[in-house]
Amino acid sequence: MRYMATYDLMETMRNTNQWLGATASAIGRIPSTGLIPHPMFGMMAAWGDVTERSFARMTTKPDWGIHSMLGLDGRDQVVTVNVELKRPFGDLIRFDVSNRPPRTRRILLVAPMSGHYATLVRSTVVSLLPDADVWVTDWHNARDIPVSQGKFDVEDYTRYLADFMRHMGPDTHVIAVCQPAPLALAATALLAEEDPDAQPSSLTLIGGPIDPDAADTDVTDFGRRVTMGQLEKFVIQRVGFNHAGAGRMVYPGLLQLTSFISMNLETHVQAFVDQIMRTAQGQAGDFDRHNKFYDEYLAVMDMPAEFYLSTVERVFKRGEIAKNEFVVDGKPVDLGKITTVAVKTVEGEKDDISAPGQCVAALDLLTGLPDSKKARHLEPGAGHYGIFAGKSWRNNIRPLVLDFIDANSFETAQTTRALAQRKSVRGTPEAPVAPEADDAHTAV
Repeated sequence: MRYMATYDLMETMRNTNQWLGATASAIGRIPSTGLIPHPMFGMMAAWGDVTERSFARMTTKPDWGIHSMLGLDGRDQVVTVNVELKRPFGDLIRFDVSNRPPRTRRILLVAPMSGHYATLVRSTVVSLLPDADVWVTDWHNARDIPVSQGKFDVEDYTRYLADFMRHMGPDTHVIAVCQPAPLALAATALLAEEDPDAQPSSLTLIGGPIDPDAADTDVTDFGRRVTMGQLEKFVIQRVGFNHAGAGRMVYPGLLQLTSFISMNLETHVQAFVDQIMRTAQGQAGDFDRHNKFYDEYLAVMDMPAEFYLSTVERVFKRGEIAKNEFVVDGKPVDLGKITTVAVKTVEGEKDDISAPGQCVAALDLLTGLPDSKKARHLEPGAGHYGIFAGKSWRNNIRPLVLDFIDANSFETAQTTRALAQRKSVRGTPEAPVAPEADDAHTAV
């Protein structure tokens, strides 16, 4: 599999299916077919439309599509996406809202690097933007990164996150979604030892595999069943000549998409059959529910081979984060060194990617953090996508996360310390910070 020809063969198959869809759409709409009162041509055109759109989206990076937001005065405010830190494998981007004073909440949203683009968290950004200044990690497609830029593995990823946190400063609140949760925890511990003043005020971990062995899923079963040798031999490919990263070893996004779809194959097949029928009946639209979801879901990116392999080996197989044995640049990263950063975990009851128990395991690893700085939340009935972008996030989880951020903000901490110092001067012992009062936040 480590040949450019195999990578180009997959791209050729994708391109061919896109062409077949376009061809079927054109044939089904030839004016002369109107003389034949048969639904076959309408179905052919509908199949072609859905097929062409689906395969075309697989290599297209989606646009953020966040151009404005409604201000408190009822007027639209222009939103622009600016790059604050530019790096070879990923940028730190900021969503600037025109004519708006800085918000007290400064949120770094760490998007997954698991085959999809950072735009996967678009709805999360939209929901946070009215109440906070938002930054996002915008990871690059590995096939567009020249080989001369070197490697990128889990240690490099951790360093990137630490640099982003250091750039934003201690009044930052980090929200890590799914895959980056264990590495965001490691990056915080890294800062706790190397640059304590740069640590964020709070860290919210949403559906992340901190301890994959805490609960079984198809993902963890795959990690145990497949050997590293098999992964290197059968899934790693070399980028073809048509891309800037020609020759780079990657885990192709098309392979990752195949694994995503195979986990719920019947559901996806039915969704596309229904969309073809709606298209044939003239009931489908460019921005209907199906297209809005699959335009994002089908847009995949390649991951650097060393990042994919080191994630499987070190996070899932060895469980280095779960055992507090993670190492960066030869130095052990001790999660027990986190003593001031408030940490909250969020899990979904029906999450089939990171099942309940995997993420909350982080709290037991934080031996140096007082219980008043720890919180957990299990969302009833929520799946993996719902806990950061669906109805469960909008209606229940988002308000709880914002409350947690406010309770552990930089300004709140300064006020608490000042009050404690004044009480100490008067002979009153310093009182611990109280856990959240909301019943939905269960303090550990």
